[in-house]
Amino acid sequence: MSAHKLLAESGCHINANCGFPAPGLNSFNFKPIFSVGSFDFTKPMLLAIICLVVVVGFFWVAFSKPKLVPGKIQLVGEIGYNFIARGIARDVIGKKGDKFVPFLTSIFFFVWLMNIMSIIPLAQFPVASRYAYPVALALLVWLTYMYLTFKTHGFKGGVKNLVWLDGLPSYMVPLIVFLEFLQNVILRPFTLSVRLWANMFAGHMLIVMFSVASWYLLTPSIMSAFAAGSFVMAVGMTAFEVLIQFLQAYIFTLLASIYISGALEEGH
Repeated sequence: MSAHKLLAESGCHINANCGFPAPGLNSFNFKPIFSVGSFDFTKPMLLAIICLVVVVGFFWVAFSKPKLVPGKIQLVGEIGYNFIARGIARDVIGKKGDKFVPFLTSIFFFVWLMNIMSIIPLAQFPVASRYAYPVALALLVWLTYMYLTFKTHGFKGGVKNLVWLDGLPSYMVPLIVFLEFLQNVILRPFTLSVRLWANMFAGHMLIVMFSVASWYLLTPSIMSAFAAGSFVMAVGMTAFEVLIQFLQAYIFTLLASIYISGALEEGH
């Protein structure tokens, strides 16, 4: 439920003897828009599909028929691609990172676009604030990490890469092996998903809170000053959220490249 819908449904002001319609988890729950068989499509699902189509469609148009002198779309595509290639893949992974640039570029722009949906009119909802979407992306990165680890080092070498540290005293080996396993196998996909989800969840909640408060406090009295202050905060939080949306996509992609780099390197 977006802020404008919550405002429209509440119709409540501070002088109307009604309580403040504080947004909660209901701001993240949506009724099905339509169904295909037994499968219900909700607003976040449709936004995710739109983001996927836009990312795939844009890069398809940009690079399906590349020209030596790029046009506007190809130029923008090259700028985005080179940003990931030079700013993340090659800096973190090195020369081996070139073949992972399409994967990392897809992740970055898909996550960024899902986040940007928060400020797009009519959409007004960050898809990544629904935990299932960061989890799915984190699992994709984790599976890539696991696959590359065992493909590069074999089974024995892969296990060593994940849990072993050379030069440890024998009495510390069980503890360190357990901690490395916990960190590399269990916690990495969890922290990767939670970081993205929590930032998008909190940002959207704050914007909705200040937007609803602006309407609730808007009365022909001194409370209008507080309504104006709340509105300024809503605008300020929206501007700040634009930065956070980009940073979270960048951090997610950067961590994915770090995991890939770790999978390709020799064991500790």
